[in-house]
Amino acid sequence: MAGTGVNAEAVARMAETAGNVRNLPDVLTLREAAGFLRLSERRLYDLARTRQVPAAQLGGKWLFPRAALEHWLIRQADPEGRLVAALPEAPERDRNSLTGAAPPPILAGSHDPLLDWAVRQSGCGLALRTGGSLDGLDALARGEAAVAATHLLDPDSGEFNRPAVRDALGPVLAGGGDGVVGIVWAWREQGLILPPGNPLGLKGVADLARPGVRVIGRQRRAGSHLALLHLLTEAGLRLEQLAFLPEPALAEDEVAAAVAEGRAEAGFGIRAEAQLRGLAFVPLLRERFDLVMRLRTHVEPPMQALLAFARGAAFRTRAARLGGYDVEATGTVAFVI
Repeated sequence: MAGTGVNAEAVARMAETAGNVRNLPDVLTLREAAGFLRLSERRLYDLARTRQVPAAQLGGKWLFPRAALEHWLIRQADPEGRLVAALPEAPERDRNSLTGAAPPPILAGSHDPLLDWAVRQSGCGLALRTGGSLDGLDALARGEAAVAATHLLDPDSGEFNRPAVRDALGPVLAGGGDGVVGIVWAWREQGLILPPGNPLGLKGVADLARPGVRVIGRQRRAGSHLALLHLLTEAGLRLEQLAFLPEPALAEDEVAAAVAEGRAEAGFGIRAEAQLRGLAFVPLLRERFDLVMRLRTHVEPPMQALLAFARGAAFRTRAARLGGYDVEATGTVAFVI
């Protein structure tokens, strides 16, 4: 390595540093990160605030993804990349604390038109895989997705998403790891999607059991299906009392399409889809739609890009145009487990 400015002693120091940092948590606090970098907390705070180091704010606190911070430090010490090849591979557990394998950049779970649009417009690099809230949580637990989109109401507590996340990810989290965070995407209006003018005068879920009312349902692992089941139970009705179409809708827009095309007299879905097609809407439920992920995922570039886009004027304008959204809390922490 003569003439390159890189020697065996430097390689050894960098390798030792990389090995030591992997004994730290996957996500570092300001104090832990400052200790690793041997900077004052105030200096590191200034670097984080001006976006000079990989960091993100979560619940008012600065957090630092350990692996990204390590790579940043190496780039500062070795901008031409001559030392990187000498560093040891990260152990499997470092790449994903939930499953032991790096999750693909997939956002799985519930369908939401505002989220679909924002993912595309933000250029965040996440791929969408809709299949219902419960499927999203399962994909997150298995390491098949980095983020799960959910809107699951717990009938006993009246709380959204946290109880379902505990049930779905509890056994995995018990084995240790980063922990999981739920980030508010939006509050949405759910209710009856009906033909223009609501010709049958439907006012609530009890009216869905009327003779001759064909209902477009959702797949059984969808949050909308579970919400409708909850409302029917409260009204003293069973699913079997409704005349569902043979095939369920697999996304919110398919519910509105079935009503608009006259294949169903009613569906249960969000106001935004009814408004897009000029359909009538009867509000029944205000729900919180969350994005669930590992703490480490939250501070990585794809999610930070999506959330940064959601803080902009274009996002708020789109939400207002779609209708039925409250985005005041978008990007805030709903819960940490």
